[in-house]
Amino acid sequence: MLSAVDSPATPWSLGLIGLNVLLEQLGMPLPAAPALMLAGSLSGAHELWAAAVLAAAIGICIITDVGWYMSGRRYGGRIMRLLCRISISPDSCVRDTQTRFESWGAKVLLVAKFIPGLSLISPPLAGALRMPLSSFVLLSALGSTLWVGTFFALGALLRPEIEALRPYLHRAWGRALAGLAMLLAAYLLFKWWRRWRLIVTLRMARIEVSELATLLQQQRPPLVLDVRSHTAYALEPRAIPSSLHVPPDEVHLRLQDIERDREVILYCSCPNEASAARVAQLLLRLGFRRVRPLLGGLDAWIAAGYPYTKAAAAAQAPAVLTES
Repeated sequence: MLSAVDSPATPWSLGLIGLNVLLEQLGMPLPAAPALMLAGSLSGAHELWAAAVLAAAIGICIITDVGWYMSGRRYGGRIMRLLCRISISPDSCVRDTQTRFESWGAKVLLVAKFIPGLSLISPPLAGALRMPLSSFVLLSALGSTLWVGTFFALGALLRPEIEALRPYLHRAWGRALAGLAMLLAAYLLFKWWRRWRLIVTLRMARIEVSELATLLQQQRPPLVLDVRSHTAYALEPRAIPSSLHVPPDEVHLRLQDIERDREVILYCSCPNEASAARVAQLLLRLGFRRVRPLLGGLDAWIAAGYPYTKAAAAAQAPAVLTES
């Protein structure tokens, strides 16, 4: 796009790159890496312009990260569920980010921008988990500098190749834009197809919250499993009474001694009850015969007015993220 003007190093192109970075940080599928690489390729001949691009890109990343962080800090799990619903990968975005937070701790912020999905979800998750603001800003600044600087450096390293392509792009920038639009459309179509396939795969018999409430009053109630991750439990510490908290990665170890004919009900707090449905499929493969996810998950149970228990969230949160 920058080749559409006579000189790529202009205030117009600076604003365009900044807009590209901003839209990506807001969750739009518009990768800024190509624009940053082009800016890096021009850094030798336009040092002040390149420095302005570098500073603007890093600043935009930090500002949007802090904005997402404050949203997570104020709205907690609600902002996470919102992002999960609008994401093109709604059934795995938050779960995968929570898993990385639990495995890597706050260091995940250093590399989050290199991993699609993780870049958007990490800042509000850090805010929801009450990570100290000073620590977050420091890691966000380091991670943003690393991300922007990497593509700048690649652009400078590949300057001869990029310079060779610029005359062609200058003549055919319209076709290049059309090609990029087609690639973006193909990518979105692929992600939609994967989402549809996941929903079809996870389609199985669910149990209504009213039916579960009735079953819990029986002499031999079903085994109710809360299959949220530790981080998800920290974000929403409410739980169905008598339920057993078993994160998905602990299912094999925690359920070895459970009789296979026991009725098992699973719930989570993710779209389409995706985690619960995945664990249900796992239990079926392990020999359990009466397994059903709870329709609507924990949110439906609470919304229906049924009783719940509440644990201390701070004890469940990754220690590296909590305030002293």
